[in-house]
Amino acid sequence: MLTILGIETSCDETAAAVLEIDQDGKCEILSNVVHSQIDKHTPFGGVVPEIAARAHIQLLDGIVEQAMKTANVNYSNLSAVTATAGPGLIGGVIVGLMTAKSIAMAINKPLIAVNHLEGHALTARMTDQVEFPFLLLLVSGGHTQYLLVKALGEYERLGTTIDDAIGEAFDKTAKLLGLPYPGGPAVEKAAKLGDPTVYKLPRPLLDRPGLDMSFAGLKTAVRTAALKEEPVSEQTVNNLCASFQEAVADVVGQRSARAFQLFKDRYPDTPPKMVIAGGVAANEAIRTRLNQVAAEQHAELIAPPHKLCTDNAAMIAWAGAERLRQLAAEDPSILEQNGIGDDMNEAPRPRWPLDKKSESVVGFGRKGAKV
Repeated sequence: MLTILGIETSCDETAAAVLEIDQDGKCEILSNVVHSQIDKHTPFGGVVPEIAARAHIQLLDGIVEQAMKTANVNYSNLSAVTATAGPGLIGGVIVGLMTAKSIAMAINKPLIAVNHLEGHALTARMTDQVEFPFLLLLVSGGHTQYLLVKALGEYERLGTTIDDAIGEAFDKTAKLLGLPYPGGPAVEKAAKLGDPTVYKLPRPLLDRPGLDMSFAGLKTAVRTAALKEEPVSEQTVNNLCASFQEAVADVVGQRSARAFQLFKDRYPDTPPKMVIAGGVAANEAIRTRLNQVAAEQHAELIAPPHKLCTDNAAMIAWAGAERLRQLAAEDPSILEQNGIGDDMNEAPRPRWPLDKKSESVVGFGRKGAKV
């Protein structure tokens, strides 16, 4: 039996969770506390890194304490402490990882530094016991990627956005149309009142091979259409939102069909399945399109509960637990060590591609490969 504390502070959610995992790998979430900072960032129309980092400093100790009390677990009973070490807003990542290091050192338990993307990638194994291999579509404010999850620690990026993430495109579209933050729910709400056939917006990169995507041009096309309609009426905004959302769904649908085909080519004897994670996974139009594509491809679409799709600490605790179980199977004494390998010396990372073999889409900088 493992009892794991997880900490997540990569963006604007301050989160802590405690999981209990039995010998068969079945998980019970004893607590999963998430404090959203949306109210702090709404006046600015997006996440302000400095504000987010300061909020994490103010909130995290209390959030961790609340998670431990809700779980009714003493620190001495923890098997390990896990925390997001990247990628993310570096100020927030520093706060979470340094807090986790302090706790692990104080209670003399292992620290496991977790890649935030791996947390998303493995969530469905916690909720639905999904077996390797499977496809992952990660769609959030900061990431839009297709990944092939081959095994624990073995990930291949099949395609990604070459500019804006889908969530970022939703937020920017909402802002330019005068809709409130966060933009995703606002655009979806307006789109339900609009006609998606009014504006013929582009579907970037669909004429090219591969699974890469682009959404910056689509966002610009919305702006151009809005400028032509000035003064913009409420119905025009609704129609633009509907047309924008339809274009995004078309791109995701077509790319997902291609991803399923690639999976079938790689694993002809394995039923194809795709896990969808990230905040944009809650979008009804995108979810409907993905279900249609999965049915056409005779594949399975798996979506963990929404509260576990968005940023949370339970997914970080689970990813760390998977690594810990793998290492403990090889060396049971690892559970008594203060740190696993170099994790106590792990540095916070603003960038940390999950697939270490893929070429960077943009290039390499001092901060590391850009995803």
